[in-house]
Amino acid sequence: MERDRGRCGSLHRRLSGNGGTHASPRSRMIYLDNHATTPCDPRVLAEMLPWFTERFGNAGSVEHGMGRDAAAAVEAARMQVAALIGASASEIIFTSGATESNNLSILGAARFARSMGDNRRRIITLVTEHHAVLDPVMALADEGFEPVVLPVQPNGLLDPDVLAEALTVPTLLVSIMAVNNEIGVVQDLAGLGRLVKAAGAGFHVDAAQAAGRFALDIGQIPADLVSLSAHKMYGPKGIGALYLRRRPRMRIAALVAGGGQERGLRSGTLAVPLIVAMGEAARLARTEGEAETLRIRAQTSRLLSLLLAGIPGLVLNGDADNRVAGNLNLTFPQRGAAAILADVPDLCLSSSSACTSAADGSVGASHVLTAIGLSTEAAARSLRIGLGRFTSDADIDLAATQMIAAAQPGRAAAAD
Repeated sequence: MERDRGRCGSLHRRLSGNGGTHASPRSRMIYLDNHATTPCDPRVLAEMLPWFTERFGNAGSVEHGMGRDAAAAVEAARMQVAALIGASASEIIFTSGATESNNLSILGAARFARSMGDNRRRIITLVTEHHAVLDPVMALADEGFEPVVLPVQPNGLLDPDVLAEALTVPTLLVSIMAVNNEIGVVQDLAGLGRLVKAAGAGFHVDAAQAAGRFALDIGQIPADLVSLSAHKMYGPKGIGALYLRRRPRMRIAALVAGGGQERGLRSGTLAVPLIVAMGEAARLARTEGEAETLRIRAQTSRLLSLLLAGIPGLVLNGDADNRVAGNLNLTFPQRGAAAILADVPDLCLSSSSACTSAADGSVGASHVLTAIGLSTEAAARSLRIGLGRFTSDADIDLAATQMIAAAQPGRAAAAD
């Protein structure tokens, strides 16, 4: 789902504690790019591996024991994912990841409504959304729909009055991400969702960066569709899920025709090992997430304090309070992001918050950072830092020391 451009050398596996009760594969590198992807938790890997080897049955082959074993494992994982967001298992559809879930939500909802004679054509989203939302929304213009892209405030949050005004025109669907993948701000999903539902529109939430990082409760968020991704919560890549509300029922059209798996909404042989892994990742997030978030939030605060003290003029992008634990998006006062990254080869950081690669290979300013008011030049001096489950206190101190040194204006000026 991400189009991140980070700087990180080859990783060599070793075991290192994180101050908790379990160990994790790590390397001499310090990994601080957990919004791009998270390492697969060893406990998740252990649950997944047997389904590649001795328990390799097809979940659709229920005529024999191995198939029934696989089908039962899929349903157990479905319950674990549902429990993470307070949903019922019957509301979870497995996909290949949040990008597919976003497309299935947006394109599927629009096409189903049109097929049922619904005359509403307005689809609302935000300028700071991930391209996995923006692109399908804009593509619907070719099918006669009306994409509306709302601005955000300088802190990255949507003004509820702006949404309310947009909703005065009959609206079919609103898509708002829970946590921005670049600046980490957390939208008021409960409040915004109430506005959406009062207007009679469907509500889609891209929760790829939120699930597992803080509590998501469908009972409190009036969402009809929620996109999830395993590799953002210490599971493997290539597997995700879509929450599809049953009461009141949300209807969408399938994008793929085939064997009719996942209630006919996502045909294709189920990836049992990946599904089992996502279930275990969801279980760990639900049972350990609160304590983990407190630790990561404290580490993030310490890192920011050290950097602010050592780099005068450093700026935090996005709302300082309404942000997910672990995220820091920073604009450095003088040196460019590329130069800083070149001087910290042992740190895995992301410059994706400063720039995005276009299809032709060109590099432009981040649409998120420019949307909150940064100039192209300031965006080029910005870096995203993402702490996670296996970030240690020692990592924080060492990373701060290296970034402070790299940010000094007189250092390797020719590289800027």
